[in-house]
Formats: sequence, structure tokens, C-alpha cells
Amino acid sequence: MKRNTNEMFFQLVALLLAVIFVHTVYVTVVRPNADSIVRRAAEQSAAGEEYVVPRSFFVVIKDFEQEACFVLMLWAMAIMGYKARTSLRESAMLDMPLVSIAEGTRILPDDAGQLARPLQSLPGGQQGYLLPRALRTALARFQVTASVQSATDAANTVCEAENARLDSELSMVRYITWAIPSIGFIGTVRGIGSALGQAHEAMAGNIAGVTASLGVAFNSTFIALLISIVVMFFMHQLQLIQERLVLDSYAYCEDRLLRFMKSE
Repeated sequence: MKRNTNEMFFQLVALLLAVIFVHTVYVTVVRPNADSIVRRAAEQSAAGEEYVVPRSFFVVIKDFEQEACFVLMLWAMAIMGYKARTSLRESAMLDMPLVSIAEGTRILPDDAGQLARPLQSLPGGQQGYLLPRALRTALARFQVTASVQSATDAANTVCEAENARLDSELSMVRYITWAIPSIGFIGTVRGIGSALGQAHEAMAGNIAGVTASLGVAFNSTFIALLISIVVMFFMHQLQLIQERLVLDSYAYCEDRLLRFMKSE
């Protein structure tokens, strides 16, 4: 419960910081530069000079939809970074001798309590990690049932439950990866709607408003799709780390503990 509370608090703080940071960059850097570029192009057009339609990076990302996409990207990166750090900390326990059993030793049900003591003496935070929980559960089940198969099933159940939990906790990241392109499409609809509203100006020969509105439509989708590609890449990397943790933890249980168990 404490772990979930800490993670929820971290996600809320990360969202707030992402909003503040991105909005500050937009107010101080992006929009002033974009407005300057657009104004310069408008002045050249009004003066009858030849000019190129501005395609500056600041112009492409200046709208509110792109700002929202960058906020969601930073929020998703923070959430994935937090989960990746936790998984890497748990993976570091795979190199620790949590159970020391010499080759050729037989573990009987009466030995399970003694082997579980080092696991119970771990710091409180580490006791909640997957590997110590799987080892403790297997030893406890073996001590009660005197069955190697039962101990194996117990360790496997813990690993499968952890895999399902890790997968379910990525639901927020999955929602963000869905929301980013959706926000881009909202910008597309807004831009096209604005362009249609200025169709009478285009028929009169003034296409500047229509062009700007269509720029909003295409730029928002372009940025949203690029950001979603980046977020999806890191999400799949995080899933790979978590799946390896579960598989390696079960392999640790088999190699360091389960294969030494004998019923009697």
C-alpha cells in the first residue's frame, strides 16, 4: 500500500512539474519566436516581397495541442523512468546470494525455516521485491506441504502474479500513448474547422487565414505522431525489462533453491 501511495504521489508531482516546465518554455521561448517568424512573413507579404511560407520548428510546435502532447510525453517518461528504476533495483538482487546452498546438498522440509531467516532479515523495502517474495513463498509452502511440486507451483504463482501486476500498472502509460495522437487529431479537426470558417476569405483572394489554419491541422498531427512513436519505443523497452525480471527471478528460484529440494 505504501509503495502504491508513493508511486501515485510521484505521478501527480511529475504531471505538475511537466505542465510548469513545458508551459514556461512555450511562454518564454516557443511562442515569442513563432510569433516573430509569422509576423515577419506577414510583413513581407504585405509589402509585396517574395517570401517562403515559414516552416520553422517553433512555428510547427507553437499551438496548444503540441504543448499538451509534450506535457504528456514528459509525464509518461517520468512514470516509465520510475518503474524502470524500481525494476533495475529488483534485478540487482539476482546477483545477491539470498540463499546459499552448496552443490549436492539436499533441502528437507525441516530446513526451510532456517533458509528463510536471511530473507526475513532483509530491509523492509527489499522484502517486498519479487525475488525474496518468491523464495519465501516457496520455502513456506515446502515447509508446510513437504512437496517439491507444491513449492515450485508457489514460486511460479508469485512470478505470474507479479507479471500481471506490472502489466496492469502500465495502464496509465498506455492511456497516455493513446491520448497523444488523439490530441493531435483534435488539433487537426480544430484547424480544418477554422479553415472552413475562413473559406469566404480564400474565395476573395486572401488565403493567409486558411493556410495558417491548415498549418495548425497538419502540424498538430505530425508532432503528436512523432511523440507517440518515441513514447511507444520506451514503453516497450520498459516492458522488456519487467518481463526479464520476472523470468530471471523464477530461473533464480529454480537454479538456487527448487532443484535442491527433496521430499524426504
